[in-house]
Amino acid sequence: MIIDDLCIPGTQSTPDIRTDGAAGRIFMQGDSYPENTLELFGPVISWVERYLETGDRPLTLELRLIYLNTSSIKAMMDIFDLLEVAHGKSRIVAVTWYYDSRNERVAELAGEFREDCSFPFDIQPRND
Repeated sequence: MIIDDLCIPGTQSTPDIRTDGAAGRIFMQGDSYPENTLELFGPVISWVERYLETGDRPLTLELRLIYLNTSSIKAMMDIFDLLEVAHGKSRIVAVTWYYDSRNERVAELAGEFREDCSFPFDIQPRND
């Protein structure tokens, strides 16, 4: 089953979101404080669900998120919960969260997410 990839251009208040089903990858970059979180993340959550329902290919999230409001944090938790269930069924899933080394708050947030995950969850500083 082929799943249509998402390409959601970022704005001042929403991250750039792209999926690559062939590579098993989701990429998110930017700030996330949308007016309607469900409108932004609903398609992403649906895409993850469909991807995980088809086959057994690995799925990796590459995150370069800078700021998340409360509703965006909830949406990310929903995505991580889907990955956790898949991981519990022996699916290979992983997250790599890159953060600006001058912004420790993002690293702390990523660390809080990682505490609730048993799948590989890497937090990497970057200096760009």
